[in-house]
Amino acid sequence: MQWETVIGLEVHAQLATQSKIFSAAATAYGAEPNTQACTIDLGMPGVLPVLNAEAVRMAVKFGLAINAHIAPKSVFARKNYFYPDLPKGYQISQYDLPVVGNGKLDILVDGNVMTIGITRAHLEEDAGKSLHEDFHGLSGIDLNRAGTPLLEIVSEPDMRSAKEAVAYLKKLHSLVRYLEICDGNMQEGSFRCDANVSVRPKGQKEFGTRAEIKNLNSFRFVEKAINFEVERQIELIENGGKIVQETRLYDSVKDETRSMRSKEEANDYRYFPDPDLLPLEITDAFANEVRKTLPELPDAKRDRFKTQYGLGDYDAAVLTATRELADFFEAVTAEAGGDAKLSANWVMGDFSAALNKAGLEIDQSPVEATRLAGLIRRIADDTISGKIAKQVFEALWESQDTADEIIEKQGLKQITDTSAIEAIIDQIIADNPTQLEQYRSGKDKLFGFFVGQAMKATQGKANPQQLNDLLKAKLNA
Repeated sequence: MQWETVIGLEVHAQLATQSKIFSAAATAYGAEPNTQACTIDLGMPGVLPVLNAEAVRMAVKFGLAINAHIAPKSVFARKNYFYPDLPKGYQISQYDLPVVGNGKLDILVDGNVMTIGITRAHLEEDAGKSLHEDFHGLSGIDLNRAGTPLLEIVSEPDMRSAKEAVAYLKKLHSLVRYLEICDGNMQEGSFRCDANVSVRPKGQKEFGTRAEIKNLNSFRFVEKAINFEVERQIELIENGGKIVQETRLYDSVKDETRSMRSKEEANDYRYFPDPDLLPLEITDAFANEVRKTLPELPDAKRDRFKTQYGLGDYDAAVLTATRELADFFEAVTAEAGGDAKLSANWVMGDFSAALNKAGLEIDQSPVEATRLAGLIRRIADDTISGKIAKQVFEALWESQDTADEIIEKQGLKQITDTSAIEAIIDQIIADNPTQLEQYRSGKDKLFGFFVGQAMKATQGKANPQQLNDLLKAKLNA
């Protein structure tokens, strides 16, 4: 039997506010445990939550970016459940009236554009965190995260493979960073995902029973967890078993999912409107003010890069994957004098590779756009060859010198004097009569030998194109 996978994702994006969603407590990461939880976050008697307007602004900004419906009126509800890191005994969330509804996101998979529906995005508070290490068989509770503002983004079950799910997640990750509403740091938990996975016989319209895989915090784990879960469900059904609706955890060490608890239904949480919070009303004027703050979005920037800089689909997609990389590329291209393709190759190639190797973000790079552009100018005007440019780039990375200063200090300027190159070629031909005779008798591969000898004689400084042209003319004379 052929099977079809059905996937929907629930993404929790931590909003980049300075304070929590219902209190003035700080949201900074890495503070000492339980130093950033106030009486409101703890639900102490007599305290009242006050909605953070900046969190609302960020939610509306996201909704506008995905062409979603912005609800003129939405309601906060209490989601009731017991867990040690939930001190109030309920989580403030939104249920049947979310702030954002019915949007979409286009993704690119194997060269094909797919549209993934977004059912809703709602505001809610985060819970605390249970700690199980160093407590001698007990668990510790850190409530610093309690009350941290989250935007939960719920997709339609429109994805049919782990590859599509990862493409959607990466696109969403890029978007929230473009909008500057979330830092996207998956290691710190500010962008995490729950995956709802089911399988059904190919051609069947009804969905199969789904399992929810909780708290996936890397793109690689999302892909591996979904692939394992799909295989598990198919194998279970084909062996006569039955899928139960449940919540599962992904174990990255064993590369498997395992049962955590039975999956709750909405009525298990006994949702009801929070009596301490008024309905959230969003006017057209407020939404229009937020709209004015939208940046150029990734898809629009990608299309502009193709038109303005003459880049192909792949280059434009890579360079606009993050706002920081796109800005850096444009700064380099402007400084380099407009050679966009050469700038793109260096930004995506040696520069990005050096960042990855050093584990640095763009804003931490020791090579600024101005200095990289100086290197690219010297490649473009044939002052140095592409091979020597790599040597200059290494020196740029390790110093504060400009490309011109490095070229001058190390004597790396390319030899472009035709008579000088000809003299070197003549000497090499004279020194290698046997190879010359073999080449002229039909052993064309020996051309590489002569190129290598010439480059060795010039310490790699001869202009490659000039060298090749002159060498061919001399050898074939």
